[in-house]
Amino acid sequence: MDNDVRSRVLPQDGRAFQTAEERLHEPSRQTHLTATRSVCIVSLAGRKILRALQTLMPDQTPAPLPQPPATGAAPTKAPAEVPTTPGAPPVPAGPTINIGEEYGTAKKNLPPAKIVLIAVGVVAVVILIASFLKRPTPQAAGSLDNVTAVEIPDQNSTMAALTFTLHNSSDKLLYVHTLKGTVTTPSGESEAEAVSAIDFERYFQAFPTLKNGVQPPIPPETKIQPGETVVRSIIVAFPITLEAFNQRKSLSVVIWPYDQTVPVILTKETATR
Repeated sequence: MDNDVRSRVLPQDGRAFQTAEERLHEPSRQTHLTATRSVCIVSLAGRKILRALQTLMPDQTPAPLPQPPATGAAPTKAPAEVPTTPGAPPVPAGPTINIGEEYGTAKKNLPPAKIVLIAVGVVAVVILIASFLKRPTPQAAGSLDNVTAVEIPDQNSTMAALTFTLHNSSDKLLYVHTLKGTVTTPSGESEAEAVSAIDFERYFQAFPTLKNGVQPPIPPETKIQPGETVVRSIIVAFPITLEAFNQRKSLSVVIWPYDQTVPVILTKETATR
């Protein structure tokens, strides 16, 4: 019975002993497994890095060295050169462009000179026509109707009464600013401002001849309506003798309206003796 007991106990004790040994070696096994796993992980990471480098860096395969000609092979002939004619320029290959030609000049950008001249002439004609049509014109018209002159004693001057007809031919009010007379003689032109309208009677008393054919005066600031016609007189004193006045070539009344660029000039060419 003791043997049976031993036979039963010993195997159990042996297994128990082996299990204890295994337990003693278990930590070293775990360390070995961990190290093995680390090596595998590092190996896999290295392979991935190598593959990435191979992808980024293409293979640089060295060019093969030229092979020497085989023994007994026939030598390769060079292509025959095309003979060229002496003195003839070589034919350029591809499109021919003269890079020395300038394209930013008037010759390339402007039309022909003939067309430019024609255009300039047309523009000049249009400007002349427009200037002619829009040129300033006198606001009124009329005529110098009567002239009476007397000599001023001891002064080498002549006093003249000039009677005229004035018609406002515009559609605006004619507002008289100044009046004067001009006379052209063989020795030149003379002009004189019109005397004041309030002095007419005094001059008529001194020179009764002046009153012949005289009409009411037209003083400055007189207003003549559009389409209105008036007959008026002015008296002027020219610094010339009566003899020179009688030899005149022309005689004029000059009326300057307000806000006008040209005066109204009424001229009589024929001399009155």
